[in-house]
Amino acid sequence: MEFLFIGGIGTSEMLLIVFALLLLFGGKKLPELMRGLGRGIRDFKNETASLTDEVKKAEKELVDDLKSDL
Repeated sequence: MEFLFIGGIGTSEMLLIVFALLLLFGGKKLPELMRGLGRGIRDFKNETASLTDEVKKAEKELVDDLKSDL
């Protein structure tokens, strides 16, 4: 039984990708690369959430200003 991952990538394809990464970067460098990738994703999510909050705040201020003018 083969489990499907996101995007239709199966177990055998995932193992092939991991094997290729190990060959390219080695066992010592790979954890550092994954850690950096994780930090990058976390930072991106935090910045996206921050930007969304700023847009919502600006929208609320604009609506409040429009209501006070009426």
